[in-house]
Amino acid sequence: MIVGSINEDRKIESRVAITPDNVKKFIGLGLKVLVEKNYAQHLGIDDNEYVSSGAEISEDKKKILTNSNFILQFNLPSEENLNSLKENQNLIGVFNPYNNKEIISGLSKKKINVFSLELLPRITRAQSMDILSSQANLAGYKAVVEAFANFKKAIPMMMTAAGTIPAAKILVVGAGVAGLQAIATAKRMGGIVFATDVRMSSKEQVESLGGKFLTVEGAENLETSGGYAKETSNEFKKKQEDLLSDTLKKIDIVICTALIPGKKAPVIIKESMIKNMQPGSIIYDLAAVQGGNTAVTKADEEVDLNGVKIMGEKNILNKLPASASNLYSKNIFNFVSNLYDKEKKDVNINLEDEIIKETLVK
Repeated sequence: MIVGSINEDRKIESRVAITPDNVKKFIGLGLKVLVEKNYAQHLGIDDNEYVSSGAEISEDKKKILTNSNFILQFNLPSEENLNSLKENQNLIGVFNPYNNKEIISGLSKKKINVFSLELLPRITRAQSMDILSSQANLAGYKAVVEAFANFKKAIPMMMTAAGTIPAAKILVVGAGVAGLQAIATAKRMGGIVFATDVRMSSKEQVESLGGKFLTVEGAENLETSGGYAKETSNEFKKKQEDLLSDTLKKIDIVICTALIPGKKAPVIIKESMIKNMQPGSIIYDLAAVQGGNTAVTKADEEVDLNGVKIMGEKNILNKLPASASNLYSKNIFNFVSNLYDKEKKDVNINLEDEIIKETLVK
């Protein structure tokens, strides 16, 4: 059986699904690996590294797509490339089924199995496949680095003979995987860190990293059984708004990370709140791809509102593609390992397996 992958559209995606290290692992399962020419050259990985690891290189996209039993990508391939797929093939990646419902439904009708890994259940057995956690971890780190790079003052407190420079105050909105990494990174660089989240279970994690948790009354009821944040009530939003309004007046840098799977990002920071912030402050909005956590966020644009810079990118991990690819390729290998029956040398779509059932999109 063959594992294959073609080049992504490099204008929007720099990550790859298969690294040379993972080629060896796939071969260890008894699978053949086929990747497109210049597959990871933009990451400084030459085709020879893939060949040395045991992969076959092809310039023919159609050959790869037609012959592969497992097609591993990051984003959904173009319509032209999808037309090359045939019955019983397995397409695996991060396909945003909420926005691509029609395309995926068409593939399912052709009896092509589409697995979207952002739908993985949050269970212990799925942790090694959890692409949301591995990618969000890097995103949280990079958001802090980007924000600090645009801030015109020093981050840590510095005491000099000429006087003392106070430490920067950072607020992290949303204490999931990305938020916790943002807290840890900002703290390591000497900032004074505050955080807020609708889930009270986050309080202990925030404080263990050295952050101060801002508590909103009623937060304890706003967590799903899967560990995600629920949408909040109007009453809660008003309480959160009052707390944030007061806090933001003294904050230098805000990192926004609040997302609700499959829905528009909640608008947490209103325009009026930003206008009360100090000029020179920075907001980095990791939720920009889903509309943003501020009322003025524009993906891939810098917005200046009364001297406050609001930033956010559709894909911040295009700035860390090598590290992100390394983690993603491990996640996707572990997923394929669970899907492939090594003894029978066949795909085992066992719908009693929660991992397979939840990620298979119809």
